[in-house]
Amino acid sequence: MCATCGCSDGEAVHVDDGHRHPHAHEHGHTVRLEQDILARNAAFAKDNRAWFRRRAIFALNVMSSPGAGKTTLLVRTIRELGDRLSISVIEGDQETARDADRIRAAGAPAVQIRTGTACHLDAHMVGHALETLRPADRSCVVIENVGNLICPSLFDLGEERRILVSSVTEGEDKPLKYPHMFRAADAVVLNKVDLLPHVDFNPDRFLRHFREVNPPARFFSVSAARGDGMGEWYDWLLSLSGSR
Repeated sequence: MCATCGCSDGEAVHVDDGHRHPHAHEHGHTVRLEQDILARNAAFAKDNRAWFRRRAIFALNVMSSPGAGKTTLLVRTIRELGDRLSISVIEGDQETARDADRIRAAGAPAVQIRTGTACHLDAHMVGHALETLRPADRSCVVIENVGNLICPSLFDLGEERRILVSSVTEGEDKPLKYPHMFRAADAVVLNKVDLLPHVDFNPDRFLRHFREVNPPARFFSVSAARGDGMGEWYDWLLSLSGSR
């Protein structure tokens, strides 16, 4: 049992090679521990959500696999949208403060959470970070989660929207391979489209797979490095801000 997120260490793992195999099921104590972990997290998330709402702050939980370009997306967003939207950032990484340093250099306040061996942020971590960050009322707080396409989808942080950043370097079948993460997203940002001439990736097929998993979610196609498609992304963020 992973004490951090409640995922099992192998007793229920089924290796699929195209044949049917019997496999062990989780024991009752494992299920109870998972339920306890998620219930405690839900209580902290409820507190975070109430804290945001009292201050008319909208919070975004930004998730992705490692290297999809979350921080690059945020840096460009802060630099180009900072005069119209107050943004502060909670950064989650296993080690280093590199991403928080990049966010601060772009002009936004940032707090770094180092999770160590933990594979995701949880609501308790975010609550403590907010005490240090102290974001302005009627602003936007972006929570950049640890790069992982599994565990973060399970943990409510008190956010208003979940954003999943994917990239053309990861493969067009990701929505089918990681459906829980794609299903949990309110919006998906397909990043690094400037690399399409150099990679074997079909954007239409990716979008079709994504729509199979999550029909109503918003979809944006961008190059955070070059700036392609960022206007539509900005318009959506501003529309969320205007609804406060």
